[in-house]
Amino acid sequence: LTARVTVNRFWQQVFGIGLVKTAEDFGTQGEYPEQLELMNWLAADFRDHGWDVKRLMKQLVMSHTYRQSSKVPPELLERDPENRLLGRAPRYRMPFWMIRDQALAASGLMVTDAGGPSVKGYQPEGIWEEATFGNKKYTQDTGAALYRRSLYTFWRRIVAPTMFFDSATRQTCNVKVSRTNTPLQALLTQNDTTYVEAARHLTEGLLLDSNLTDSDRIHVMYQRVLSRDPSAQEESLLTAMLERSRLAFQESPEAAAELLAMGASPRNDSVDAIQHASWTNVCLAVFNLDETLTRE
Repeated sequence: LTARVTVNRFWQQVFGIGLVKTAEDFGTQGEYPEQLELMNWLAADFRDHGWDVKRLMKQLVMSHTYRQSSKVPPELLERDPENRLLGRAPRYRMPFWMIRDQALAASGLMVTDAGGPSVKGYQPEGIWEEATFGNKKYTQDTGAALYRRSLYTFWRRIVAPTMFFDSATRQTCNVKVSRTNTPLQALLTQNDTTYVEAARHLTEGLLLDSNLTDSDRIHVMYQRVLSRDPSAQEESLLTAMLERSRLAFQESPEAAAELLAMGASPRNDSVDAIQHASWTNVCLAVFNLDETLTRE
């Protein structure tokens, strides 16, 4: 049973829904698995190979099932809307911690050290004081602690990190990630300090390389964030956005300075502020593409 439950949890993490849909209930009240033989084989293989989680995850993500296209013909969607028969690849909005870690990794800011104490990242000023009637004060960490993986983020039960949308209340155990889609989430991924700083840091490196053209920079950005090159239409749209941003920041240089001041990592002052702010805007747009936020 332990092996089955474990395999099902990892399958749920990778594919968005478990082989047993009721991951919290493997008893008589739970859902019968659509792929019982597959789950039993994975569980036995996982057990027989020393409960090796890395090996299991490699099996899942390198499988033909995972690497299928997520595009679905109408007849298959009608027959199997929840993809219980695994006729296509999963498609789902990634959880908050994946989205944050992805931005840090693409920008080069992420600190990948394993272990150690929890860290306190960026939070709105006074967030703890308001929730605890002034009894608790939030003190933000500095340096490398700000860029550690989301796994190490400090949580206070009554005040979850504000950047972690769809997070559980932690009053009871949750085995499934809830997924909602609201304008507040888009406002966060476009304006939160973590994402602005990641965009600023990524584009700073592109601008420091004088051998790159604007087209080259867009291509490198796409490779860093999406692992592919942009289409001609995408490149044209981003180039137009870049020009609009340049004009806007030329008229309002103080807005460029305010944008570039976000985040604790130092900025290289040799990079032109108008150019840097404009490219930061473009990078934020790429960070907020549906393709960036969605496993598909």
